[in-house]
Amino acid sequence: MSENLDLVRSIYADWERGDFSSADWAHRDIQFVIVGGPDPGIWTGVGGMAEGWFRFLEAWDDFHVEADDQRELDRTRVLALIRRSGTGRSSGMAVAQMQSLAADIFQILDGKVMQLVHYWERARALADLGLEG
Repeated sequence: MSENLDLVRSIYADWERGDFSSADWAHRDIQFVIVGGPDPGIWTGVGGMAEGWFRFLEAWDDFHVEADDQRELDRTRVLALIRRSGTGRSSGMAVAQMQSLAADIFQILDGKVMQLVHYWERARALADLGLEG
């Protein structure tokens, strides 16, 4: 198993426990991108990523993420196919009632995540990568 895959698995170990507080794995100039969903955007740097994550997370009660699969795409990128659950804070709608399958693409250089792209819809991530779902 590669170091990049190990890094992504360690990130999800925290996230699956609901711990989004650490960014030790992120490069200081990380680019964080949310593709699709209600609040897409691009944030730069660890502080920017924190702002983007908190903006995303504050819309949910009991938000939970679980990785279904993680795989290397090439020497620098890891794809994580994920499942989200939780309840929309303002709508009261459970995320499971909406499309709950998502994907993250981590671009890693020298043991640090340089870019994290969160796709609201897994199918769009797979299509953008030229992969079948």
